[in-house]
Amino acid sequence: MDIKKAARMRRARKSRAHIRRLGRPRLTVFRSGRHIYAQVISSEDGNVLASASTLQKDVKAKLKGTSNKEAAAAVGKAVAEQAVKAGVKDVAFDRSGYRYHGRIKELADAAREVGLNF
Repeated sequence: MDIKKAARMRRARKSRAHIRRLGRPRLTVFRSGRHIYAQVISSEDGNVLASASTLQKDVKAKLKGTSNKEAAAAVGKAVAEQAVKAGVKDVAFDRSGYRYHGRIKELADAAREVGLNF
């Protein structure tokens, strides 16, 4: 594992330990070079309550590209709508060790606009 990924995983482990103590469902994000993925995971049993990504046809159809801020905002909106429909309002934001800027920030802001609190 390269140094950059090891540092990201260390940050992720530290933040997930804090999230576990909170006992809330977590909105977790994975960012690849081409796509962005988001899931709301239950704190009790680890089941996925809502998910969205730029691979989904309904999300992808409205986008020019899948690896930009606009795509991240669309994924944030989609996952938040599903979570609210499933009855989840309060979540903990699990950035997976990524810095809070760019695509990660856009996803979080879009999720907040729809009605998620974190």
